[in-house]
Amino acid sequence: MNLADLPLAAATRTVRVDGRDIFCAEAGAGFPVLMLHGGGPGASGLPNYERNVGELARQFRVVVPDLPGYGRSTKGLSRTDPFGDCAGAMLGLMDALGIEKACVVGNSLGGAAGLRLALDHSDRVASLVLMGPGGVDTTRSLPTAGLKRLFGYYAGEGPTKEKLRTFIREYLVHDGGAVPESLIEARFQASIDPDVVARPPLLRPKGLPNFRRLDFTRDPRLKTLETPTLVLWGTEDRVNRPSGAFSLQRRMANCDVYVFARTGHWVQWERADEFNAVVTAFARRHVEVA
Repeated sequence: MNLADLPLAAATRTVRVDGRDIFCAEAGAGFPVLMLHGGGPGASGLPNYERNVGELARQFRVVVPDLPGYGRSTKGLSRTDPFGDCAGAMLGLMDALGIEKACVVGNSLGGAAGLRLALDHSDRVASLVLMGPGGVDTTRSLPTAGLKRLFGYYAGEGPTKEKLRTFIREYLVHDGGAVPESLIEARFQASIDPDVVARPPLLRPKGLPNFRRLDFTRDPRLKTLETPTLVLWGTEDRVNRPSGAFSLQRRMANCDVYVFARTGHWVQWERADEFNAVVTAFARRHVEVA
């Protein structure tokens, strides 16, 4: 996705945050909506939300960064605390951009980063939208087939286009035939950046104790978090288990859940019109109490 494709004026910049460069794009005006992308190979901000940014920017100031380790941001991500590392970087980005409070939207890794940001700094998050977030029910059983594919992308013979094509078409979406080859090619080229290959952002944690540290359902703060939260999950998600939606709802005081039938891990891409409508309504509702 090119910024020129957006229906509203947009701009990009690179912001220095705690010694790292964070690339971000901005569009629109109004209350800030911070959109955090997922952690699959070759992921970055704008392509992750190519079907959403233009619509949301009609009513909000939309900020779409590349998370640390991805896109045009500095490579490298904490292996022991990736969610906290991303959350800290996003807090620093908000400070640098003069954003006191935002609606934070995140899918997969971005959802985990958004939830961690709300747990650590609830005063900075007006509302929270999570799409198939990582770190929920990770210790109940073995990793999903999708997570195994993600963690193994840089292992073995290393990254290949076929490995990425399989991961995207069979594990990220319900209808793999809807994913154009151009998207796969762009993600593949990003995934083989020498700096990324040298420091892959996500690798499988070594041992169950590491998974426990990455499971939000073990964090006692979840039960006292009052941040209005909307959880969106596809019933066919093969990366993060859809049961996680109701695990969050049982533990959070102010959590709505919307489950999409015949939808995989990319709710914002597969069900874009509904995603844009519900996120717009949810974010507008909570601007008044921000």
